[in-house]
Amino acid sequence: MEITKILFWFLTALAVSGAIGVVACKNPIYSVLSLIIVFFAISGHYILMNAQFLAIVNIIVYAGAIMVLFLFVIMMINLNAETEPVKNVYLKMAGVISGLTLMIVLVAALAHSENVNIVMKQGTGIGLTENLGKTLFNNYVVPFEISSVLFLSAIVGAILIGKKDAVKQKKA
Repeated sequence: MEITKILFWFLTALAVSGAIGVVACKNPIYSVLSLIIVFFAISGHYILMNAQFLAIVNIIVYAGAIMVLFLFVIMMINLNAETEPVKNVYLKMAGVISGLTLMIVLVAALAHSENVNIVMKQGTGIGLTENLGKTLFNNYVVPFEISSVLFLSAIVGAILIGKKDAVKQKKA
């Protein structure tokens, strides 16, 4: 078996077990940490597909910034098991039945799908930052610039709104 297949199946098992951990953990901190494991496994899949830029962005944006934000919010609101409402037995059974139904549909869909062999060519440069930059600045430069002007105007608007509130508080 090739090393890429071994890595693929290892990362897949890691992602699936992390996803199960997100749902199964009662402690929200452990759920967020399991979600970080899922994000790292997905980044590993991106690297296997020769999309290094997506892998790094996934790690920086999701595993870095958003997960730190989630951990901060969870720690600030201080979720305890004692404050969690008791779930109805019928609601739990409905969730189990819905999950099993979804699993049966997915297995049936995969059983009737075709086996497609995708050939990865070496040295194509697909997924590299250089090609992404060329595409962004050659084909999509106008939408890119319009979105940057929109973000800049949103930042200026937020600053002006914040300053008006600060001036009103000083006068009061």
